[in-house]
Amino acid sequence: MTSTVVRSNAVTPGADSVTDIKKKLRNRKLLFAVLAMAVTWMATNSPAGAQEIADQYDRSSATGAGAVNMVVLDNIFIFFCAVLVLMMQVGFALVEAGLTRSKNAANIMMKNLMDACIGILIFAAVGWGIAYPGDFNGYIGSAGAFIDGFFSGSLVDVSPEALADDGFYPLAVPVDFLFQAAFAAAAATIVSGAVAGRTKFVGYLTYSVIITGLIYPVVVSWKWGGGFLDEMGFIDFAGSGLVHMTGGFAALVGAMVIGPRLGKFSPDGKPRAMPGHSIPLAMTGVLLLFIGWFGFNPGSQLQADMAVPILGVLTAFAAAAGGVAGMATSWIVGGRPDVSMAGNGMLAGLVAICSGIGEMSAVGTIATGLVAGVVVVFSVYGIERLKIDDPVGAFSVHGVCGFWGLLATGLFATTSPINGAEESAGLLYGGGAGLLIDQLVGGLAIAAFVLITTGILFSALNSVGLLRVSPAEETAGLDISEHGSPGYASDMLTTSAL
Repeated sequence: MTSTVVRSNAVTPGADSVTDIKKKLRNRKLLFAVLAMAVTWMATNSPAGAQEIADQYDRSSATGAGAVNMVVLDNIFIFFCAVLVLMMQVGFALVEAGLTRSKNAANIMMKNLMDACIGILIFAAVGWGIAYPGDFNGYIGSAGAFIDGFFSGSLVDVSPEALADDGFYPLAVPVDFLFQAAFAAAAATIVSGAVAGRTKFVGYLTYSVIITGLIYPVVVSWKWGGGFLDEMGFIDFAGSGLVHMTGGFAALVGAMVIGPRLGKFSPDGKPRAMPGHSIPLAMTGVLLLFIGWFGFNPGSQLQADMAVPILGVLTAFAAAAGGVAGMATSWIVGGRPDVSMAGNGMLAGLVAICSGIGEMSAVGTIATGLVAGVVVVFSVYGIERLKIDDPVGAFSVHGVCGFWGLLATGLFATTSPINGAEESAGLLYGGGAGLLIDQLVGGLAIAAFVLITTGILFSALNSVGLLRVSPAEETAGLDISEHGSPGYASDMLTTSAL
C-alpha cells in the first residue's frame, strides 16, 4: 500500500546571525507549543471511530439474493481499490522523476515500471504463500508453487453457511491477490527514489525481487497473516508499519550503503542543494498518490460497507493536516513555504494514518497528520546533516512517519479490532499504555528485521559490484549509461536524417 516521496530542494539552513538564530529558535518553540495545544485539545474529544460507526450497520442479516449481491459488491469494490493502488505507481514515478535530474528520468520510470511487473509476478510465485500461509508458526510461512488454488479460488462460496460468519463476505482469491500484490509493489518502489541517480539497474532489479518475494511478505505475515504481532494485539489497519516502514527502512539502508550522489556534500561535509528538474511533475505525482490512497485505506476494510466513506474522509483529513503542517513548518524553519516540503507533509500524513485509521476519530486523525507534517520536515533536514543522501525523502516520509503512525494508534485509538476491550484503546482514550507498548514493540521488530535483511542484501550487491554505477556513468546520467537513450530527446530535426 503507498511511495516515494518528496524532499526539499532547498539548502539546509546554514550559519546565520545570532539574531536570526534566536528568531528561528523562538519560531520553533512557538510551532511546538501550538502543535502541543492542538494535539491536547484533540485528545480530549472522543467521538466514535470509523469502525464503531460501521458496526451500527449489521450485514449479517442479509440472506438469499441480497447476500449474494453483497458478495459481488465486495469483490468489485476491492478490485477497484486494487486498481487505485496500482495507479499509485504513476505517482511514485512522477514524484521521483520530478525531484531528480532530467538525465535520470527514464531510469526512474523504468524502475517503477519493473517494480510493478516484478512485484506482481514474484509476489504470486513466492510472496503470497509466505505472507498468507495456511500452516503458520507465527514468524514465517511456507511458500507454495505459484498461487495455490488461484483459479479455483475465483469461485466464492455463497452458501448460507459461508455467509453467516458475522457478516463478513469472502473475497475471491484473484481479487484478494491483486489487492495485496499492489501493496507489495508499493513497498518495493519506496526505495527507488532514495537510491536515485547512482544505482545499477541490474542491482535494483535484484533488490526488487528479494523484497517482494521474501522481506516484505515475512513482515506482512506477522500481522495480516495471523502471526505473532496479530496475536499480541498490534494494530496496523492499512500498513504504516508493514508497508511503509518496510520500504522506508530499506530505503535508509540502500542510501547508506550506496553512498551520496557526486557533489551532494562539500569537502567540509555540508549538504548542497541538488534541485530536481520539475516540481510540477513531482506535485502531480503527490496528488496522484493522494487519489490512490483512497484505494489504499478504504480498500483495507476488505468489504464494501458503511466504514468505506468514513475511511475516505479520514484519509483526506490526514493528508490535508499533513500538507498544512509541512508547509507551515518549512515556512517557520526556512523562511519560505517550501513546495516540496508541503508535498512531503501531505504524504507523511497519509503514511502515518494508515495504521490507526480504522480505530480513530476525526480529531485523532487530524492530530496524527499534523504531527507527521512537522516531523517529516525535521527528519529530512536531520538525515542530510548525518550525510545520508535520500533525494526524495523516502526514509523520512515512510520510515519515520510510518513509525509515528504506529505510535499515534497507541495514543489516539478509540476502539480495538482485536477484542474490543477497554484496555486495548489508546493511552489518551483511557486504555492505558498497553496498546502503545504493543505498537512500539511491533515497530521496533519491523525496523530491526528490515535493517538486518536489507543490510545483508545491499552489502552483498555492493561487494560484487552490482550496486553503484561508475563516476563517469553517474555524470553522464543513467538514462544514457543504463538504457541507451535520454528521457527527454532533442526536438531538433536534421535534414540528413530525413
